Amino acid sequence: MDQKTPSSVSALENSDARARGVPDHKSAVEWLKSRGIQDVECIVPDQAGVARGKMMPTEKFARSPSITMPTSIFAQTISGDYPPEDGEFVYDPTDGDLIFDPDYSTLSIVPWASDPAAQLIHDARHKDGRPVDHAPRQVLKRVVELYERKGLRPVVAPEIEFYLVKPNTDPDYPLEPPIGRSGRPEIGRQSFSIAAVNEFDDLFDDIYDYAEAQGLEIDTLIHEEGAAQMEINLLHGDAVDLADQVFLFKRTIREAALRHKMYATFMAKPMSGEPGSAMHIHASLVDTETGKTIFSDDEGNPTKEFFYFIAGHQKYLPAVMCILAPYVNSYRRLERFSASPTNVSWGYDNRTVGLRVPHSPPSARRLENRIPSSDSNPYLAIAASLACGLLGLEEGQHPDDPIDGSASSLPFDLPRDILGAVTLFEECEPLSDIFGKSFVSTFRAIKQAEYETFMRVISPWEREYLLLNV
Repeated sequence: MDQKTPSSVSALENSDARARGVPDHKSAVEWLKSRGIQDVECIVPDQAGVARGKMMPTEKFARSPSITMPTSIFAQTISGDYPPEDGEFVYDPTDGDLIFDPDYSTLSIVPWASDPAAQLIHDARHKDGRPVDHAPRQVLKRVVELYERKGLRPVVAPEIEFYLVKPNTDPDYPLEPPIGRSGRPEIGRQSFSIAAVNEFDDLFDDIYDYAEAQGLEIDTLIHEEGAAQMEINLLHGDAVDLADQVFLFKRTIREAALRHKMYATFMAKPMSGEPGSAMHIHASLVDTETGKTIFSDDEGNPTKEFFYFIAGHQKYLPAVMCILAPYVNSYRRLERFSASPTNVSWGYDNRTVGLRVPHSPPSARRLENRIPSSDSNPYLAIAASLACGLLGLEEGQHPDDPIDGSASSLPFDLPRDILGAVTLFEECEPLSDIFGKSFVSTFRAIKQAEYETFMRVISPWEREYLLLNV
């Protein structure tokens, strides 16, 4: 679809652009018709966090809100292929369709559409009503439900880093920073530079407009270390809702960048010599009866549950690394003596460790997981981080001592490649019990197939150093 001008975006903006209060199908149809919505994008996040789905005219949506799509939608690799039959994973194209039902709380407008359009995230189920266990949104819901059984509610706040780059139509050429309003590309480090953000004021105005039109809640926007590398922080809240917001934000930022003849990329390491991009996840736990954090006692001191939560991350993060760093490129980000952590150490307000406890009042005590990369699926990354913390609570172990100084010189605690990471995940029984056999086998097959596709490509490094020397 063509993109809207800012004036056409504002025509659809209103205080309830995101239909948080819509309880059912009838109310949703009224919401759509009152705004003159012509088309509804029925979308679902796949294993990579890519939006799949169907476009429906509003009239057809009014008659039947559910859609059907093949079971293969959750078995696709990032290159669009399907894993071969292998072990426990078998993709059978004769399995038939899955049914996708709308979550009306996610209904919002599509502000960049040429004609008035709305979007609606759907959940997958089998024909007998069972949820699809390996669907990413369902995986996160299952982890949240495990907390609910303990009388706890996870509260999360993601931070999403990304790069703006010049359009790149030939993958053989490296990416380059875009040209800002000064007419020059960035050089050197511009961390927290307001002037560097101002280079792209028009773009960020559109991002804010698009976000407001969808009811997405930006906390802060900053310039990160890399050339034209930015970070958007979201307000804390419900885990599933925040995963939805990250899912929609990625799409929003890409669309806004395209309008300004740029690409926005969430690759973990898009450019050599520049820092990688992360998706840090801040998490705390609230008692559902009292509404208070369980990480601080009445005197404001950290509780044993807080330390159990940290210990669970320390123990199990290496085993979920294939989810937090899901591609070959993801592991290029993990460099010692860089801003990217290579360990599962923890510390107070220490950005060289994988697990940071930010300075905060006792009521906001939380743990920041700095290991996930920005290319990870937000549903799965949040689920993986929370699963580690959940196991820590159940096992009641204590973490290592906090790191006071730099942890950059410490040995690697994390897998160095995707195949090793997948093996750790598959062999970890406590995590397999949480994620389910269906998800583990599907995810493993996808990652192995993606690796085989990668191995068919000869890199410039191989031509540079092997061509005439070996």
